[in-house]
This record gives sequence, C-alpha cells and structure tokens, in this order.
Amino acid sequence: MRTNMGTANKVERNTNPEARRVGEFFNNLSPEALSDFEALERTSVYPANAVLFLEKDRPKGIFILHEGRIKLSISSGDGKKLILRVANPGELLDLTAVMTGVPYGMTAETQHNCIVGFIRREDFLHFLAKHPDAYQSIVRELSRNYQRACEKLRTVVLSASAPERLARLLLEWCQSGQQTESGTRVKISMTHEEIGECIGTSRETVTRTLSDFRHRDLVMLHGSTLMVSNRAALESFAPA
Repeated sequence: MRTNMGTANKVERNTNPEARRVGEFFNNLSPEALSDFEALERTSVYPANAVLFLEKDRPKGIFILHEGRIKLSISSGDGKKLILRVANPGELLDLTAVMTGVPYGMTAETQHNCIVGFIRREDFLHFLAKHPDAYQSIVRELSRNYQRACEKLRTVVLSASAPERLARLLLEWCQSGQQTESGTRVKISMTHEEIGECIGTSRETVTRTLSDFRHRDLVMLHGSTLMVSNRAALESFAPA
C-alpha cells in the first residue's frame, strides 16, 4: 500500500506573503526563516490510503501536513495495530526520527486526499543551522508530541475498561468539536475497527459500547456525525 513520493501529484501552494501558515510550529518563525523553509519545500497531493512512510523506514525528510488528516500508527510483530492519533493540518510528522536520524517510529497513512509538503532531511538540518531560533519551535513541537504520547498511554494502558477508553477518546475529539444547543458535534472519519485500533480493543467491543452509550443518552450517531449530548455524564466513565 506504499505510495512513493514520485506518484503523488505536485501542487503549487499559495505564496502570498499575507497568507497565514497553519500550524503552531510556524507561529514563531521569523519572516526570513519562513521564507527559507517554504523555498525548500516540495508540496504534493496524496490520495486516500497513501502511505507516506512506514515504521522502521530510515527518515529521508520531514513531511508537513497542509490539508487533510493522516493516521499515525504502530504495529506489533503479530500484526496488531494501534493508532496513536490522527495528525491535523500544520503538523510535522515524526519530527523525532528526522532530528535524530533513527528509523521512523510509526507509519503515516492518509485518511483521504491530503496536501503534504516534504523537505529532505539534509536540507531541513541546514535550515535549522541557518536559523537557530527555529529550535524553539522544534522544542515546542517535540513537547506537544510527548504530551500526546502520555495521553495515549493513559487511555490505552491505564484505563481499566473499554467504556473508559472509548469515553476518553470521545472526550478528546470533543475538544475540537462544534458546540451546539444539543451538545458537542464531532465528525468521525473512522470505522469502528479503526476506533478499536485507537483504544486497543476489538471492533465488536466498540460497536457494543457505542450502543450502550446511546441507550444511556450520552451520545447520538448519525452516519459520520457524532453528537455528545451529555458530556458531563460521559466524563463519569473517564475519571481524571
């Protein structure tokens, strides 16, 4: 299922200097640093289910997500998969591998059509040498990744039951959901099997637990739209 960079469609990004670049990494870059960064970047469109890189691949460069969503996952020797999280626009993917030169620690796969930038590792490291102030953005990005990893461990390892794990995941999604009079609306782009891979359980368990949440009037599901109607009650399944 691997998609090589050469098979992706190249696109021209908006180079208007007034256009705001999405992503916290870029917020503190100087105009000169941002200009040099974009001069190095090659941007392409990837179709759904394209694999940008595989776990244990040697890092050839840094990938930057501009539009779309990308699943980041790890796998065991017996084929079990755990989805670590879904990357959003503005993120740099597996920055640790690119900075250290160790193999990628995860697999990156597009959920649907995505616009993704790429900078060769050597060019990225030269960029950092030229703009040492950018290391502050690197530290912030790595710190966010560490916090996300801790949250994933708390959800998958320390949560005692499947309902608690699922509740934690839904509450996490609620943070970026739309607040309405009926509750928090969340768009779900995952199957029940993929949700199971997010929390370390089976598709059947996810389906059964969601059904139980519906019967308790905690959530409502219409196609790919999830409405969390009673967030406080859902939080009772995921104690702090």
